[in-house]
Amino acid sequence: MSSRPLQFLRGGQPVTLHNVPPDRTLLEVLREDLHCTGTKEGCGEGDCGACTVVLGERTSDASGKPQLSYKAINSCIRLAHSIDGMALWTVEDLAQDPDIQLPEGKDLHPVQEALVQCHGTQCGFCTPGFVMSMFGMYQNHACGSTLDRQGAQEALSGNLCRCTGYRPILDAAQQMASLPPATVNAPVVLQKLELLALTDNSFEAQNYYKRPHSLRELLQIRSQHPQAQVVAGCTDVGLWVTKQHKRFEMVLDVTAAVELKVIAQTHGHLRIGAAATLQEAFTALKTQWPQLHKFAARFAGLPVRNSGTLGGNVANGSPIGDSMPLLIALNAQVVLASVRGERSLPLQALYTGYRQNVMAADELVTRIDVPLPGTTDHTTYLRAYKISKRQDDDISAVCLVLNVQVQGGVVIHASIGAGGVAATPARAVKTEAALLGQPWTQATAQAAATVLQTEFSPISDMRASGDYRRHVLGSLVQRFWLESQGHTSASLEDIRVEVCA
Repeated sequence: MSSRPLQFLRGGQPVTLHNVPPDRTLLEVLREDLHCTGTKEGCGEGDCGACTVVLGERTSDASGKPQLSYKAINSCIRLAHSIDGMALWTVEDLAQDPDIQLPEGKDLHPVQEALVQCHGTQCGFCTPGFVMSMFGMYQNHACGSTLDRQGAQEALSGNLCRCTGYRPILDAAQQMASLPPATVNAPVVLQKLELLALTDNSFEAQNYYKRPHSLRELLQIRSQHPQAQVVAGCTDVGLWVTKQHKRFEMVLDVTAAVELKVIAQTHGHLRIGAAATLQEAFTALKTQWPQLHKFAARFAGLPVRNSGTLGGNVANGSPIGDSMPLLIALNAQVVLASVRGERSLPLQALYTGYRQNVMAADELVTRIDVPLPGTTDHTTYLRAYKISKRQDDDISAVCLVLNVQVQGGVVIHASIGAGGVAATPARAVKTEAALLGQPWTQATAQAAATVLQTEFSPISDMRASGDYRRHVLGSLVQRFWLESQGHTSASLEDIRVEVCA
């Protein structure tokens, strides 16, 4: 099957590729079709970062002025057609793109120069991915300012180093901003993207990769092609391609529909469009609940958060998807739409079984509505916990989010979301009932912990045993109680490690 030509900018030049299958990955196009072998093929699942590239997309600032946004993404699980109309940079481009002005007399980008000076590379297999993640950091944060080490570590959490060690790489991430700067000529890139968008592709055969730019068109296509594979960032569907070798005759990509990319506050809710990236969604959530920062930073690595969407995570319905326990605890509603209209329901009511839901064949998740915290006379305790084998870029064994409101020493509201303990993301309704109306004391917390341990029957798998998961659930409630009393949490994030020169 053929699709409309795939067009994007690379190295300052337009690239047009014909007959790219709808399920072909960006990494396959780069390495096999364009022979850009600097971008490496590592894990094939968005876990190691060796395949990282940077996308430039036309967006607008608060005043509506066009601007260029930069996102480091994993090319191994990103479908190639999803970057249509965007700018792309690979590791080969940083010193060769005519739209990147290097420092006078230099033939390396400051990102590359910093890695050389700090001895941040050995074998070089993973280095291209680190270079590109650092290029994304450079464009978004480091130009003309100093990047703190924690920020550098969070931005590089999706990149695996197999031999050098992370200290010199983090040193380089901090040093690159102090080197003579390199600048991207954003106005020129934006102009080239506008010209690219004017290209007439009407002569092409039937388009088997559909990426409509409006919600109305999106819903119409969905009603006409209910069998099409829906993608919304492809951080999970991409694994079906690379690991399960699935093939899709038709793909429906929701990420270009402008209505689905909107994040706004209205009618007492934070409305997050289904096509908003996880990074954008968590940024909005952290504005309302700053205590979610650590939890958000541990949702995969930044390249995954830059591609994956909140709507995709919700619609996917994985029992170990970390956003759903949080949204359940925040009493979020999910909005479904079709050409017949839209409906809203509590997020936990979306799921009927393992990766099964109540959506009709022509329905799509269009947004998530999260009630905003109001100004009240009660105290709210909100904590989100993720237990996994690795601190960064790992899948949860248990995810637990507790949202408890206390007034006059008595629990007046409790909402608890749990992941990794049932076939679906779940609400701990029995534990909530055990808390409601009770004095907020250690005895109440212990009683709630006992109820929570019996409310679910988690399975044993490669990540944890069922007994371990039950034990963790009880322990996390005890930790929640201690933190509500002002005790410093005992977690890896709070352990300070001094780096010796």
